[in-house]
Amino acid sequence: MTLRSGTLFIVAMLLLVFPATAWGQEPQPVRHAVLIAGGFTGIIDEEGREVWKTDGGAKDATRLANGHILITWTDRVVEFNPAKEMVWKYTKAQTDAELVSAWRLENGLTMVVVLGDQPRLIEVDSGGNTTRTIPVDPEQTTNTHMQTRMARPLANGNYLAPHLFGYSVREYTPEGKVVADFQTDTEHFGGPDTKNWPFTAIRLENGNTVVGCTYGNRVVEFGPDGKIIWELTNDDVDGIIKDSCGVQRLPNGNTVVTSYGQREPDAVKLFEVTPDKKVVWTYSGHHAHHFQILTTNGEPVPGVPMK
Repeated sequence: MTLRSGTLFIVAMLLLVFPATAWGQEPQPVRHAVLIAGGFTGIIDEEGREVWKTDGGAKDATRLANGHILITWTDRVVEFNPAKEMVWKYTKAQTDAELVSAWRLENGLTMVVVLGDQPRLIEVDSGGNTTRTIPVDPEQTTNTHMQTRMARPLANGNYLAPHLFGYSVREYTPEGKVVADFQTDTEHFGGPDTKNWPFTAIRLENGNTVVGCTYGNRVVEFGPDGKIIWELTNDDVDGIIKDSCGVQRLPNGNTVVTSYGQREPDAVKLFEVTPDKKVVWTYSGHHAHHFQILTTNGEPVPGVPMK
């Protein structure tokens, strides 16, 4: 073996053992496909192309275990199959003000968030019949639109509901009893004048709760005891947060956040940050009220069905 060929052999072996990033090369840029609920409602692929869409103005959207898509508008919740055919629908009662969110439960029922004179979570069967009602108390009823938003069921059988004007994220039992309460108007947040209205609340597997705080332009992670574990503000990301409505914690520990209030064409509407608050991905297309990251660099996000 000559000196030249021997050197090439060693370099080749080192490249097998150590990835390219270990030699100072940039890692592969992050690319996401995302399901958006907002003025545009549909799926944007990793190249930024609209590959599926329906009526705009949706409040919430998720991909289900069967690969269908569940979308909430103010007057209806609709399940679509991949061919965009409606396979299930729940329509708002005339006595209620609006619907704002929905979630398909493991038992096949659908939880719907209802605003109005009787704010509540309901569970609805395949025929559109209400099988359970969970009353929620936002502590204000003069502005029904601000009563609650992205409520979600919990693994312990309870429900997590953020109350905007109540500055409160509450965990309810099926009977409507409050067993946990995380406040976003404390001295730490600057009191109620900072408008840290909780919009999205996610219970993580470790028991912590991640909250998007809308006009406060803040995302906060609470421990089970209410202590703040992690926090993101505009000071951390050069001011790109404008109305942090939707939030998603990815399996790699990164957090994706909306800037729902941002309407400028080239402004950041969605972005991803690492736990140390480094921005690693941005999207500047359609504004998003809520969203769901579906794939990353060609691979499905764990826990998101892709049937």
